[in-house]
Amino acid sequence: MAGLYAMQRKHVSFSKRVFSALGIGIIFGIIIHFLYGTASFVTGHTIDWLNIVGSGYVKLLQMIVMPLVFISIIGAFTKLKLTKNIGKISFLVIGILLGTTAVAAALGIGSALSFGLDGIQLSQGAAETARNAELKTSMANVQNMTIPQQIVELLPGNPFADLTGSRPTSTIAVVIFSTIIGMAYLGVKRKQPEQAVHFAKIVDTFYTIIMRVVTLILRLTPYGVLALITKVTASSDYGAIAKLAKFVIASYAAIIIMFLIHLLLISLAKLSPVRYVQKALPTLTFAFTSRSSAGTLPLNIETQKNRFGVSEGIANFSASFGLTIGQNGCAGIYPAMLAVMVAPSAGINPASPSFIITLILVVMISSFGVAGVGGGATFASLIVLSVLNLPVAIVGLLISVEPLIDMGRTALNVSGSMTSGILTGKITGELDRKVYDQAKTDLIEA
Repeated sequence: MAGLYAMQRKHVSFSKRVFSALGIGIIFGIIIHFLYGTASFVTGHTIDWLNIVGSGYVKLLQMIVMPLVFISIIGAFTKLKLTKNIGKISFLVIGILLGTTAVAAALGIGSALSFGLDGIQLSQGAAETARNAELKTSMANVQNMTIPQQIVELLPGNPFADLTGSRPTSTIAVVIFSTIIGMAYLGVKRKQPEQAVHFAKIVDTFYTIIMRVVTLILRLTPYGVLALITKVTASSDYGAIAKLAKFVIASYAAIIIMFLIHLLLISLAKLSPVRYVQKALPTLTFAFTSRSSAGTLPLNIETQKNRFGVSEGIANFSASFGLTIGQNGCAGIYPAMLAVMVAPSAGINPASPSFIITLILVVMISSFGVAGVGGGATFASLIVLSVLNLPVAIVGLLISVEPLIDMGRTALNVSGSMTSGILTGKITGELDRKVYDQAKTDLIEA
């Protein structure tokens, strides 16, 4: 960490510091793992102290998520950046998120079938038994809600409670609440312009302060990445990962192909996929190490605005909706793979066209309301498996490799939301091509 601070003092670029932190953390974690194991006193206490930096950094990001979403969307109205095309923007963002999730589900199905995961037998130890016991409670909550009820849950019944992040769908609720306030502002501006001017000045002041807080927190990113990846590599059960290597490889094969599809979509929009990778990597790296789409939200928004030239309104909409709607990794690939794996035990042929089409539709619709934090994939899988009347025990049997796969899934989720923002900006003419094409890639000043 002292070395990272020295790099910052020498004004080494943000991207280089993030990747240096990633490499150092991997090496440090592996050393701890092989010297002391995963269950030793030294490893446990080392991780506890590292959590001050790693988990502390994620908490700081989560702290600023709701204020950032709330004030940014209202600010987009007061700055006349969302007065036009708001319906079209919402439709495009949600449509692209859902469409790419359907493609991701198809890839998950194809990967599971290609690697012969249908009917795979998994062992159940103490950890898996405990996990399945926890899932029984989650299943009760899932089964008590229909899909229409889940959609209703997106609405802000108590916006002040949602501003505290009290529900998995709080972010979407805050987006809706902010949009309503923005639309009300436009009405006041037409009838009572003096009050509207005062309100706009207040919003602009709050926006300036919050963006400064975001910048201060983002400067801690290299330290957070170092601590988070050290924890993952030091505490992972490599033996269990080896036993489930086939499932891990199949999962990452689908994730990588879906990421390539994101690049293809960007290419079809006549934008450079190389520039996308170059500029998105630091944000995707943090998503990979933190396993939190919600924690990555500030980085996501800033990357879209400052690196890709996406307008402020679209960046906030796509990043925020991407937290709980149409997550390509957690709500697309993962549930589809699990459904294929357990279908034979229910007497279903997972390769039948009717099952595949039904599964893709269920996955796409069920992707509404998936939480943008660790565990979102579990929630999505429970919904999909329960709707299809398939056994849910498999969700708990994969606990040993869950963190490893969740890293790739989260990075793909964030890439999907950024892709939806870029494509929406391109379609609506609210993407600054000069910003997207320019060589400068640093997110914040060193």
